[in-house]
Amino acid sequence: MYNFPSMTDIANGSNVQITIYDTRGSIVRTLTLGNRAAGYYTDKNRAAYWDGRNSVGERTASGVYFYQLQTDNVSQLRKMLILK
Repeated sequence: MYNFPSMTDIANGSNVQITIYDTRGSIVRTLTLGNRAAGYYTDKNRAAYWDGRNSVGERTASGVYFYQLQTDNVSQLRKMLILK
């Protein structure tokens, strides 16, 4: 049950943050990834990692979640499904 939110292409080096939301819009967890070099982040070794826990370390339930990828120049919102 590991999730790798897609950071497919960062055009220029940039600070990266991923915020994970539940279906009510409440923040579940924020992943601050710091400054990332330009490039593609599609394989498991380079992708962002979320262990399925909330900000206090509790496991989240199966269901739909949303994540927002924010860089210095781009903000993208995507949907993901957690199945346990």
